[in-house]
Amino acid sequence: MNRIKLSLLAAAMLLGTSAAVAADDVKTGDLVISQAWSRATPGGAKVAGGYLTIENKGSAADRLVSVSADIAGKAEIHEMAMDNGVMKMRALDKGLAIDPGKSVKLAPGGNHLMLQELKGPFKQGDKVPVTLQFEKAGKVTVALDVQGVGAQGPGGGGHSGHMDMKKMPDHSGMKMK
Repeated sequence: MNRIKLSLLAAAMLLGTSAAVAADDVKTGDLVISQAWSRATPGGAKVAGGYLTIENKGSAADRLVSVSADIAGKAEIHEMAMDNGVMKMRALDKGLAIDPGKSVKLAPGGNHLMLQELKGPFKQGDKVPVTLQFEKAGKVTVALDVQGVGAQGPGGGGHSGHMDMKKMPDHSGMKMK
């Protein structure tokens, strides 16, 4: 086979595998959960956030209705939103809708999982299991990959786990409902 045919074959193979579910992705029903991660917690911390992406590949809406984790005494789905110039965080008591053909990203500064009353620290490199309960797709357990304290995304967000205070949001005005 000549080089051009080999290159085209390699490109076709790469494109063919990109649509498949990645090894760390979790599928339940029509939903694919990917990029599940958290940050390491400082000693004595009693709360941690969980972040992930949920893609609905089906034709009907679903809803994330609850979350639980053995390492936390309490776990909730939270949103952060500005209210009169103040960032406020509150539990989403009715859950989080995932419309058909859409993705919902839980990320720092927005919707996220709030793990409270932690029974132990999150250490960089750990995998923390959490169970997500969906209205239609049912229960599924995913592992949050614990990144460094200042990480901005899975894989450390390019910060090698070091905190960059200039990029961290100011939570001094944040109130919890």
